[in-house]
Amino acid sequence: MIKEKRAFTVNGYAMLAVLLALQLLSAVMLVRNLVATDFAMAGGWGLVTVIVVFCWHGLFMVAPNQGKILQLFGKYVGTEHTTGLRWANPLIFKRTPISLRIRNFESGKLKVNDANGNPIEIATVVVWKVVDSAEAYFEVDDYESFVTIQTEAALRNVANEYPYDNHGEEILSLRGDPIEVAEKIRDQVQERLGRAGIQVIEARISHLAYAPEIAQAMLRKQQAGAVLAARKLIVRGAVEMVTDAISTLAESHDLELDEERKANMVNNLMVVICGEQQVQPVINSGSLY
Repeated sequence: MIKEKRAFTVNGYAMLAVLLALQLLSAVMLVRNLVATDFAMAGGWGLVTVIVVFCWHGLFMVAPNQGKILQLFGKYVGTEHTTGLRWANPLIFKRTPISLRIRNFESGKLKVNDANGNPIEIATVVVWKVVDSAEAYFEVDDYESFVTIQTEAALRNVANEYPYDNHGEEILSLRGDPIEVAEKIRDQVQERLGRAGIQVIEARISHLAYAPEIAQAMLRKQQAGAVLAARKLIVRGAVEMVTDAISTLAESHDLELDEERKANMVNNLMVVICGEQQVQPVINSGSLY
């Protein structure tokens, strides 16, 4: 694999001053020798003038968070990251810029099956940047397209490993454990993009939902589960309240109830506490027996 290395360049502002001085000197000496009809010296200074003019081609600019990949007759000779005006071998005609800035990529909404086989829609946002310009430029054909395809492949793979919801079980799920799933996505994307000199900074799920064809059925299932959980909580609380009421009557008020009266009291209290409608009082005009 081609690894990034530092290109040999010099300060462009210093070379600008040197080239200006050499350009003026060569031009003056060329004119002086032509006036003196010393054509041999004039030819020499003419050659110097041509070389100095060619050396101007070695100047180039590097923007902040940018690298310039230098190639000499097709051979990679290094990358320059120093911001500002630089000068390199003027024979290096190809100086390809590559951005080192942090970028965002949001995948499209992918339709995949979760671990339970349910069709879902999922999308992710990946924050990434190039950390090795040589690998990004030479090892893959188009590193931006490579990021897109490999991110979607990793997202499909992770979505197939976990269920959409854990339904109260002690397992990881896409909806219930977004942080853990996001770390898994980041690790898998990084593993795929590492060969292209790209660092994945962060990955997050940006969209998660059941596919439209089962969305209504799964919504009813979730609603039924929520109602069942709420009913369990209400009944558990009602039992605790009834137990506390009977214990208080027996301990604080010395009121002893037989089993039938206790059962009747429990029945009335459970109806009052668990009922969804307003309770209508009933006056008992006779004896319980």
